[in-house]
Amino acid sequence: MALSSTTLRRAVVASAVTVGVVGGFVYTATSQTASVTLNGAGATFPAPLYQRYFQQFSQKNPNIRVNYQAVGSGAGIRQMIAGTVDFAGSDVAMKDDEMGKVSRGVIFIPTAGGPVAVVYNLPGVNNLKLSREALPGIFSGQITSWNDPKIASANPGVNLPNQPIRLAVRADSSGTSFIFSNHLSAINPYFRGRVTASTTPNWPGNPLRGQGNPGVAQSVRQTRGAIGYVEYSFAKSANMQMAQLQNRSNAYVAPSMEAANQALSGVDFNQDFRVNFTEFGNPNQGYPIVGLTWMMVYKQYPQPGKADAVKRLVQWVMTDGQQINDDLSYTRIPAPIASRVVQAVNSGVR
Repeated sequence: MALSSTTLRRAVVASAVTVGVVGGFVYTATSQTASVTLNGAGATFPAPLYQRYFQQFSQKNPNIRVNYQAVGSGAGIRQMIAGTVDFAGSDVAMKDDEMGKVSRGVIFIPTAGGPVAVVYNLPGVNNLKLSREALPGIFSGQITSWNDPKIASANPGVNLPNQPIRLAVRADSSGTSFIFSNHLSAINPYFRGRVTASTTPNWPGNPLRGQGNPGVAQSVRQTRGAIGYVEYSFAKSANMQMAQLQNRSNAYVAPSMEAANQALSGVDFNQDFRVNFTEFGNPNQGYPIVGLTWMMVYKQYPQPGKADAVKRLVQWVMTDGQQINDDLSYTRIPAPIASRVVQAVNSGVR
């Protein structure tokens, strides 16, 4: 897939302080030998943001090297449970039973948020609107043609083709899939009972499957009549067609940072910085499919220096790092929550 200039800007910055690895990215300073290495893995949704975080953090802290493999939220959680990483990234915070499997304990760190865009390939249809009935109907297999009345009713005067709908979904266990399916489950009982909210939803039929956001985007761009979901900043940088979605107030809203911040303004974080996903999946205002992403760190680090390195990383991410979020089309974490996160990590990580 051809990359836009914005996408290329998100690639690894070529400089004397950058070292690349296959399947992820590593930042370190060549002027000093790194005394501590932090290895992380997980969500692809925040990967461009973490890429920038770790580059700038290592410039300020040349004795700390940070590796991150963008392998999907599910894989990140599994590696966290197995103890094969020092931190993990996920767009769905661990469930209680998963937390119980982490022998060294876990602390959740919300780092950013952002919308998930519904992207489509219908030449000549530029401002597609999808209602709260139509969107889950499409992704549960109840609506199979683009000129279905449930789609046409929200798009008067639009020449919708009599063409089959092709679903494009994630092939990997994905937090983006969870964010998307969680919203559809929150607004539609049929979807909730058959497809479910999951990092690996039970999609109907034989959908196109792509690895990560790039794989889904490529499937949609190459297949006329396709519809899928990718994180907004990726869809924007790839110049893809994005649908307007109906929110709980019945307004049709296109994905944007302003609309995402409006939806997130009423989020209530739990004491451990997780959220109630049922409530989170159906905001009253703004763009209706908005996710959060978390870093997860251990409470105990037996290796010398790693606990201090983790504290320094979290402190930087929740303060200076948050200034990067706007530049890369991610929402910031509210300052009072960010301050509480730093306190929890400083007091809880050993």
